[in-house]
Amino acid sequence: MTAAPSITLDFTADPVDLTAALVDVPSVSGDESVLAGAVEAALRSQAPHLEVVRNGNAVLARTTGNRERRVLLAGHLDTVPIAANVPSHRANGRLYGCGTSDMKAGDAMIAHLVATIDDPAYELSVVFYDCEEIEAERNGLGRIERELPDWLQADLAILAEPTSGAVEAGCQGTLRAVISTSGRRAHSARSWLGTNAIHAASEVLDRLNRYQARQVDIDGCVYREGLQAVRIAGGVAGNVVPDACDVTVNFRFAPDRTVQAAMDHVREVFDGLEAVFTDRSPGALPGLSAPAAQRFLTVTGTDPVAKYGWTDVSRFAALGIPAINFGPGDPNLAHTREEHVEVARITECTELLRRFLTTP
Repeated sequence: MTAAPSITLDFTADPVDLTAALVDVPSVSGDESVLAGAVEAALRSQAPHLEVVRNGNAVLARTTGNRERRVLLAGHLDTVPIAANVPSHRANGRLYGCGTSDMKAGDAMIAHLVATIDDPAYELSVVFYDCEEIEAERNGLGRIERELPDWLQADLAILAEPTSGAVEAGCQGTLRAVISTSGRRAHSARSWLGTNAIHAASEVLDRLNRYQARQVDIDGCVYREGLQAVRIAGGVAGNVVPDACDVTVNFRFAPDRTVQAAMDHVREVFDGLEAVFTDRSPGALPGLSAPAAQRFLTVTGTDPVAKYGWTDVSRFAALGIPAINFGPGDPNLAHTREEHVEVARITECTELLRRFLTTP
């Protein structure tokens, strides 16, 4: 058996260099063990003031002082499959490579700060977790919540998801449903003897085309909803009138709706048609009224905007912990072959977060 390669990371290095080092260690979802081991070793050797534990391919660390409030910093170690974009390289003020934006630049920001801040204004918890990019049941945060719930307690959680340096508050909820239409099979040469289920699906598409997306302002953040067809499946053979068709729709809903309310809304839109829900996740309210969140906005001078998309802030919100998204990566570049991050933004975000963590 070949031993796993030994990787040494320097968390005290410039966070741009650290981002490159993290990117150069492949960590596709489910295969984060080498990177997790290197992160664990670096925390133990370079941040002796932290309590460190390993949970699967997640690494957790925290201070154990007596400050009044605790801030949790979180980032996932995994990436989507590599698209011939590792190792990293730099050009024109950008760092290119798989995971640069989503979200190893954010991981580097967190790692650098916890290793170099000797006297934070808050107790700090750090969670580097696994399997964020794949099915929810494998997400490392869910496992940590079940096995080490006390490690997720905080007055504010900052998830270093790519936000281009903005504060993206809360997140949309999401659900998927299959809207089914039925018909009667017949030979296509005698189509009048059948009823075409694919043709019947035009009613689903007509309702989607007429749909008016709601916009709602929550704590000054405007969330826009969206209801879209994302897949159509139907047909038996090239000479058969189909008797079944399924249209999969995705509803991204504002966090003022519960999952149940979102499901009820989809049922209302498709009243008279069969809807089967296949996936659902709640959104997260901005939580900007929390004192620690207000302090972050004041100290950093940032203005919050709504998060379009679902992130793990939803998990923290479900635990009653205010959470925001803040990271140097560009969300529009996540998962792309040309994924990259602006070098200057890594530096800027790191210094903004340092200011918050060190300002009493």
